[in-house]
Amino acid sequence: MPAVDVAGEFETIHRLLKPLAHPDWARGLVDDAAVLPSRPGFDLVLTKDAIIEGVHFLADDPLDTVAQKLLRVNLSDLAAKGAEPFGYLLACHWSERCGWPERKAFAEGLKADQAEFGVWLMGGDTVNTPGPLSFSLTALGWVPKGRAVSRAGARPGDLVFVTGTIGDGALGLMAAQGGLTLEPERLDALIAHYRAPRPRVEFAEAVRDLATACADVSDGLIADAGRIAQASGVGLMLDLEKTPLSAAGAVWFDGRVDPEAALVRLATGGDDYELVLTAPPRAEGALRAAAEARHLRLTRIGEVTGGSEVVATYLRQPVAIDSAGWTHD
Repeated sequence: MPAVDVAGEFETIHRLLKPLAHPDWARGLVDDAAVLPSRPGFDLVLTKDAIIEGVHFLADDPLDTVAQKLLRVNLSDLAAKGAEPFGYLLACHWSERCGWPERKAFAEGLKADQAEFGVWLMGGDTVNTPGPLSFSLTALGWVPKGRAVSRAGARPGDLVFVTGTIGDGALGLMAAQGGLTLEPERLDALIAHYRAPRPRVEFAEAVRDLATACADVSDGLIADAGRIAQASGVGLMLDLEKTPLSAAGAVWFDGRVDPEAALVRLATGGDDYELVLTAPPRAEGALRAAAEARHLRLTRIGEVTGGSEVVATYLRQPVAIDSAGWTHD
């Protein structure tokens, strides 16, 4: 249903987005560009993601959580590089249903996350579209010069770790679509994760100091671990029995009659936004200490091999994987 109280582009910028802008570098959003001073001794890290209604979020998802998901999936990419976020550029493609209340809710979601993660809006664009609602965001971060972590540094003998829990993104989507039968508090927790995942920005320093390679788990644990293997020219052995599950995920898993298939589903579902990383065995103690200091769960889930494939096992037997994770056809 078309909105009846749509604000103009410049009113949206002035009233909703200008308060989110960096007080110096964004120039009050009155220019067409931000101007950032250089930071001696650091590299600028940039990442960009777009989300589209019906593809990355549901049509009835609250727009404050849509804004938070948009920002957080980009912050997750920065964390995987060991970078500290400081700002972002934003493009809003408002559909006909987005009136002032919807736009205000979107801005309120960004405002809350700016305070939590210490970032500022630097500029961008807003347009109207007859098509689905969509947004695009470019996140900016600093990393000490030459220290950005890539996917290409894993070596045979390294161990494979993952932060947090796996599978809540896929289960959260199922819950939001009414496809799960669990206690209300479990469903609420899963939906909250799907709508506003937690980027592991607090672990970026440990990634930078200790990891040989890292990727964020956006498309699925197996798929994103596979990208490390491909970029590094190595193989990976992943033990699905060690997949870390949340309380809600464990309740769902305990009800499955085929545990192997259930673990594959969780490891390929995507939308977790945890970090999968590799590190030499000598770094395990320091990694665990860093995770404990941040009250973050860290699980050793596999090892780097000399081959060229990702092999997932269950009860020490290889598991057939039809699709490693989410892809855009």
